[in-house]
Amino acid sequence: MTKRLFPSLLLLLAIFWPSEQIVHAQNTSNDYSELVNIFKEWRLFETPPMRDGAPDYTQANFEKRELDFKSLQKKLQAIDTTSWPIPHQVDWRIVHAEMNGYDFNYRTLKPWVRDPAFYKSLWMARSDVPAHEGPTHHRTTELWMYDFPLSNEARSRFLTDLSVIAPLNTQAKLNLTGNARELWIAGIRDIKTQSKNLEKIKAMPGVAKDRKLMATLQEAIDSTDDLAAWLESESDSKTGPSGIGKEAYTWYLQNVHLVSLSWEDEVILLKRELARAWSALTLEEHRNRNLPKLTDASSPEEYLKLANAAAKSLLKFLEENGMVTVKDYFEPALQEHLGAFVPKDKRNFFWITAHYDPRPLYSHFYHWFELARMDNEPHESEIRRGPLLYNIFDSRNEGTATAVEEMFMDAGLYDDQPRSREIVYIMIAQRAARGLGSLYAHANEMTMEEAGTIHSEYTPRGWMKTEKELLLFEQHLYLRQPGYGTSYITGKYLLEKTLAAFALNKERKKEIFLMKDFFDRLNSMGNIPISLGQWEMTGQKSFAERPITD
Repeated sequence: MTKRLFPSLLLLLAIFWPSEQIVHAQNTSNDYSELVNIFKEWRLFETPPMRDGAPDYTQANFEKRELDFKSLQKKLQAIDTTSWPIPHQVDWRIVHAEMNGYDFNYRTLKPWVRDPAFYKSLWMARSDVPAHEGPTHHRTTELWMYDFPLSNEARSRFLTDLSVIAPLNTQAKLNLTGNARELWIAGIRDIKTQSKNLEKIKAMPGVAKDRKLMATLQEAIDSTDDLAAWLESESDSKTGPSGIGKEAYTWYLQNVHLVSLSWEDEVILLKRELARAWSALTLEEHRNRNLPKLTDASSPEEYLKLANAAAKSLLKFLEENGMVTVKDYFEPALQEHLGAFVPKDKRNFFWITAHYDPRPLYSHFYHWFELARMDNEPHESEIRRGPLLYNIFDSRNEGTATAVEEMFMDAGLYDDQPRSREIVYIMIAQRAARGLGSLYAHANEMTMEEAGTIHSEYTPRGWMKTEKELLLFEQHLYLRQPGYGTSYITGKYLLEKTLAAFALNKERKKEIFLMKDFFDRLNSMGNIPISLGQWEMTGQKSFAERPITD
């Protein structure tokens, strides 16, 4: 019987196999322009439709659009990238990661269901990374983009922005059915702060005399106060965990942020960096024991002098030591963020460091160079030109900003003041401690408060105990956005790994290594995950190959 069936089976294969090949060929493209078209289609889809004057985050809307999302995933998967140059393959990976981010938010993170801070609409300042940190809705009011008194055109835009707040707050009460207690409680604070900030707008030039603007502001304030009161009335019923768990955290890290580590790997890495920073600090203090201790600026005049000297010193160092090509926009970008004198009893961690020597913090302000580059030299790839969604940029932007603090130090930035090296290690310890706490919070092994204790207790010199607002803000953000709290140290590690691979390639090819080549190449690639940057710079992949799954 088997022998009689075998020829028939071969005939069936002969009939059907070619047709399957033809169908596959018809559905597959290897044209990069098709990726760009899918990217545009994807970004249009990712922005939700409007419902009663606000973006629609209702469950019914997500369910209605699920088939369209699956169709986009299949379109992306059908592209054959095997013959593409690496930069084009990198762009495919970016779109792939963003789609994974959307899917993860829909299935697991659900910020519109679990996280009241998602409904924060008013942002007073620009973020120092490409987009706001943490899950943010699509129609925010960006006050920092407006100059008061408003022009006619700006007034019209501002009224449109503000008009979203009231209907979104109404929708929030429909959508927020989650049981994440700590996110719920911490989010109330964000909504109450929004009301206070809306009130402040009334005092801005030209606002008080504008009756329509004042009425729109009052409507936004009243609805924000109503939402805050509702959140408080519901808070006693919220009893569930806020962390997403180790397995989900690892999947998100690897498939969305393209960091090829697990939750357990990050615990090991951050513990190692915390111990290294503390031991290095101790050795620095020993080495410097006979040097005068640093003194902090004690007046506005002293701080201004210190800040200007520090900015000049940093830019001169980068230029004269061949660290990176210093663009014309570097200096104005840095000058805008020098800060001002803060009385000793009101300084948070970062401004404590800046009042001794601002250069460690200003090194971290590499952030502002990167944003200025986005503004002045947009990337040629449309896919990389703007901010990547879901904070996928965190390993690149936070990791680089943290890494250069130590890299610039090791290259000689503090040869004129060895005591400032101590500040750099204190800052590394603080990043490692807060990230470690966030890992335990996401594993639901610690509360947010307990995670904050690690953050506070393991930061040297008690510098995280002086001002609690920063502690609350950071631990809340990291619970809202998986992977962000660790991205400073993890991204630092990945950048150091990339630098090592880049230098090794140069050595093997018997080429001269120049630090400027490395940083200029890094800058030219845009704000993409470090793992993709390493691939583009060295040809080496450092992320897992993950197919899109149904």
